[in-house]
Amino acid sequence: MEEKVCSINIKPDTPGQHGLPKRPVNSTRITRNGLEGDYNRYRHIKKKNDPDMAVLLLPMEIIEELNGEGWSIKPGDLGENLTTAGIANKDFSPGKTYRVGEATIQITFKCEPCTNLYSLPYVGREKGPEFMKTMMDRRGWYASVNEEGQVNVGDKVVEIL
Repeated sequence: MEEKVCSINIKPDTPGQHGLPKRPVNSTRITRNGLEGDYNRYRHIKKKNDPDMAVLLLPMEIIEELNGEGWSIKPGDLGENLTTAGIANKDFSPGKTYRVGEATIQITFKCEPCTNLYSLPYVGREKGPEFMKTMMDRRGWYASVNEEGQVNVGDKVVEIL
């Protein structure tokens, strides 16, 4: 399978709402502060715009696995900015660098599940603890931005060696 961007997901700052789910767009610009049009309250306020958390990637394989386990997840539901295809979750690791569209990003660390996932309509408080366990090691990967640039759905994701 070709390594590519399946979905680009953003959510603007919306008072009174969590950042989930993010909504798909066809293209945007990846900046050192994240994707244009996206706002991550946790990263912005609690983490002081930590550049190591600029972009969140999630392999489509994780969504497919979760769907097979009965969770009706769609791209963007878990807060990822980029849903990718063709790169297994186990193949991402800190330090790896990728060209994504015109941008260059570097994987920094795994994203851990948080209770904001409870806000998803198919999770809620009742299923929240179960979902949190299910999501361990499957929430995606944060990345910093080495080079800003445009990204479009369908763009290749190429590891830079």
